[in-house]
Amino acid sequence: MILPILRFAAPADARDIAALLNAVVAEGGRTAIAGPMDGAAVRAWMASAPARSCWHVAETEAGEIAGLQLIEPHADLPVEAADIATFVAEGRRRAGIGRALFEATVVAARALGYGWLHAAVRADNESGLIYY
Repeated sequence: MILPILRFAAPADARDIAALLNAVVAEGGRTAIAGPMDGAAVRAWMASAPARSCWHVAETEAGEIAGLQLIEPHADLPVEAADIATFVAEGRRRAGIGRALFEATVVAARALGYGWLHAAVRADNESGLIYY
């Protein structure tokens, strides 16, 4: 198995992140994101992310964004907790991308002062429930 290249997401990734998110939304049952996004919307989301947010992407050797994981503080959570969201491209799941992203995210979360992560997972998202 070839592991993905992990790195912090950058505004230049916004178009590819939007494509990944749109594909996950189109599948249905995996996310609370309601509608399609474009690169501008993702760039705006990244730019408005609160302090102590962190976005990682998993990239294939060909430079394709195969996964995204982000953590952000949330007003309904204590200061030591972050909300986490994970998105992996169809056809790339169960290949270690989520695990690799999580390992990088845990390191970043600790560096940002988080003690625990909170995932809001749809009840009908069986793979998300298993993952988290």
